Amino acid sequence: MATVLVIDDEFGIAELIDAVLTDEGHRVIIAVDGKQGLEMLAKEQPDLMFLDYMMPVMNGAAVLRVMSEDTNLQGTPVVLMSSIPEATVAESCAGYIAFLRKPFKISEVTSLTKHLIGKHATC
Repeated sequence: MATVLVIDDEFGIAELIDAVLTDEGHRVIIAVDGKQGLEMLAKEQPDLMFLDYMMPVMNGAAVLRVMSEDTNLQGTPVVLMSSIPEATVAESCAGYIAFLRKPFKISEVTSLTKHLIGKHATC
């Protein structure tokens, strides 16, 4: 199946996504902040990334900016996650292909993953 990178400082959320997607047959890698996530992204080439918007050290908007400036990091589809409404997040953030509002339903994670991995596998 696919490799999914989860970048979130909330361990409970990262572990939940890990458990759900691992059960679906995916390989999941977890980073606790944007800096660590970019380091992992440079080593791995995940098929999909779940990225938290509000994190210490480096937030989601900063990660997306770095990704947009580095051609080696531009190919990974990103699901941005936040408890803040998307309209507010979108004012300071670009480069994600889907938004997941926290708290979310598990079914939203699995359906987004199936849809986005399937969509980008054919590109």
